[in-house]
Amino acid sequence: MFRFAYPFFLWGLAVLPVFGLLFAARMSWKRKAIKRFGDPALMEVLMPDRSQGKIRTKFFLLVGAWICLIIGLANPQIGSKYEEVKRQGVDLIIALDVSNSMLAEDIRPNRLERSKQAIIKLLDKLHDDRIGIVIFAGDAYLQLPFTNDYAAARMFLSTVSNESIQYQGTAIGAAIQMGVKSLPRGGIRNKAIIVISDGENHEDDALAEAKAAKEAGVIVHTLGIGTPDGSPIPEMRDGERIGFKTDDAGQTVISRMNPQMLQEIAQAGGGKFVQASGSDIGLEELFNQINSMQKSDFGTKAFTDYEDRFQNFLVLALMILLVEFLVDERRSAISRKMNLFGTKRKKQ
Repeated sequence: MFRFAYPFFLWGLAVLPVFGLLFAARMSWKRKAIKRFGDPALMEVLMPDRSQGKIRTKFFLLVGAWICLIIGLANPQIGSKYEEVKRQGVDLIIALDVSNSMLAEDIRPNRLERSKQAIIKLLDKLHDDRIGIVIFAGDAYLQLPFTNDYAAARMFLSTVSNESIQYQGTAIGAAIQMGVKSLPRGGIRNKAIIVISDGENHEDDALAEAKAAKEAGVIVHTLGIGTPDGSPIPEMRDGERIGFKTDDAGQTVISRMNPQMLQEIAQAGGGKFVQASGSDIGLEELFNQINSMQKSDFGTKAFTDYEDRFQNFLVLALMILLVEFLVDERRSAISRKMNLFGTKRKKQ
């Protein structure tokens, strides 16, 4: 297995085109300067020690030394020990509602952004648990396959918006079904689904799906985001609010959380319902529930030992610099004896 310990140093290779442009500009300036003095062929005779080839050689040596230096600073490493690392954790699916009603601002900044913040806080508390993310509105999609790379989960989460799914609605049942399908098979009492939603505009038989999940050994928790009093749904255009959604009669639509539905889903799924508030998103309660679940062992293949190789490239860079220092820009004694233009020199 090969990797760089400090890959950000590799950005130093981006300056190589700049070096090439500067060298080309320098050589062009020299040619123009020589032309101002006289005919290039004559100037070649008058400056027999001048060597274009050695100037280019010194430049390419400096470029090679720079490349070796940058690679050395990035510290290439080679994995020398490959073994299976045993880990213990819970397989967790987070099903996030991205319907338009999640833009309501009864919980600041809005329900969707507050939910994403809650998921990030949950990720900070997980250790060896594997996580996947399902997003749903009128349909459900697996946004992030199972991983214990929480940095990747944060990256995928940052791209989620109410525009991630075109078909609107709140298909909680489809989200639970997608979550169960996405979970690895085998074992019981070590798998969970957290549904984060306002529970509004319920479209399918989520209770039946929650019961089926429980029978398959998957616990379904629900986190209600929003308030019973509700809030208008903003109408957005190019990221700016231009008003609020209205019904056919022109009345402003008020979106209210449906705690009863979410509580029934949690009961059917053998889990817990937590209602978020403005100050407490309910994360701690759900985390305690997940943390108390029976943990399952799973193994991952990983390189546990890496050997540094930076010293090889730094030594090579020093050797190249030494060669560059020893290379003279002037022609050697042998090349000076060569008369490329056939010009005869007078004897003194």
